[in-house]
Amino acid sequence: MEIISKSYLSLSIIRLYEPTYGDIIFENQKMNNINAKTIRKDMQMIFQDPYGCLNPRMTVAEILGEPLEIFNIAKGEEKRRMVHEALQKVGLSRNSTDRYPHEFSGGQRQRVGIARSLILNPKLVVCDEPISALDVSIQAQIVNMLQDLQDELGLTYLFIAHDLAMVKYISDRIGVMYLGKIVEIAESHELYESPIHPYTKALLSSIPIADPDASAEMERIILEGNVPSPLSPPSGCKFRTRCLCAMDICEKEEPSLKEIEKGHSVACHLTDKKF
Repeated sequence: MEIISKSYLSLSIIRLYEPTYGDIIFENQKMNNINAKTIRKDMQMIFQDPYGCLNPRMTVAEILGEPLEIFNIAKGEEKRRMVHEALQKVGLSRNSTDRYPHEFSGGQRQRVGIARSLILNPKLVVCDEPISALDVSIQAQIVNMLQDLQDELGLTYLFIAHDLAMVKYISDRIGVMYLGKIVEIAESHELYESPIHPYTKALLSSIPIADPDASAEMERIILEGNVPSPLSPPSGCKFRTRCLCAMDICEKEEPSLKEIEKGHSVACHLTDKKF
């Protein structure tokens, strides 16, 4: 089976990449054979790099107005009104419309990218590490703004991130991936309170704690070895070469993702035992 990254998966969902296998189900409809432009209005993306995702030769008005023209939604005065409204939603003034991307800070550029993703009123927004390239102080502003917009517009986010504290803060449901495979899925509070997969446990044990006494008492799980090459993954369970609980069956058979409790699924042979 082909190994994919989190970002590759997100790009496949919105059909910027064509998926090589599997099905994309959106609102109970299989999207694989539907024209990509048809679904683009309902699925938008916030890219990781606020510097590279905006055309440097276009003004903000042109960047935000382009989707409206492509989908024949608005032109002229109505388009300008919708552009100003989108900028207001992300905390930028209407005076920003005649400026170019290089005239903004990184955080402001990301706000322009968010405004572009929202101007078509999508149902799903894929956030591919939207804060990783920003300063820590700006990260909090962007995440809080995303939550406010979610409440206001009724949006669904697919939020990809490596910051485990941020994942806990913003997510309702979490999927953990290792070497291109989902190894555990659960509600946010359930995953952080009762992780089951050995990789998930190791990840959560690495979260820094502000309290020095509590941090000293906390057991850290140190994984040995290096992440295998995605081009030549291990046989059986992809995590077995670093797993402290690996068994003989882990080398021979790849575990399938099984629901062990309502809403909590794990891909691990240990779940077949008293774990």
